[in-house]
Amino acid sequence: MPHTITLHESHLQTLDLDPARSVIEPLLAAGKGLSGDMALRFVIEISRDPTDPRELSELPEVRLWFIRLDSVYPWLPLVLDWEAGELGRYAAMLVPHQFSPTEGIRYNPECLEIFMMAKIFAIAAWQRSQGQTQYSRLKFMTQMLGYEIDDGLFDLLT
Repeated sequence: MPHTITLHESHLQTLDLDPARSVIEPLLAAGKGLSGDMALRFVIEISRDPTDPRELSELPEVRLWFIRLDSVYPWLPLVLDWEAGELGRYAAMLVPHQFSPTEGIRYNPECLEIFMMAKIFAIAAWQRSQGQTQYSRLKFMTQMLGYEIDDGLFDLLT
């Protein structure tokens, strides 16, 4: 069952992570850990000029909030509701991209590569600290964003 983190304008303006903490921390305390059982989703409720053509990921205050969130929970992409498209939206908050009505999100390739490697390093280290040695979900996450990771990389990270 997905868990929803709802953000309002005041959270974004003050970089208040309490909406995320109030959902994530009880799940961690309940032993959900880094599993798909978390299945997190975001709802962003802000007032916008109806003529503003920008996507939410192009709004500086939204991006800054997600950058702060990512610094506190660097493993978060692993527990997003991938089926609902949350992984792609989350990556868009952190990786420069273009949006095309016909092709969807097109990430800057070099930036996406740096983002993916940083996520692999951070998530693999966190998993090891939790006693987890299987990286199949992490590998699947990278595949969803267009990357194939060789198992040998994880051997280098031990």
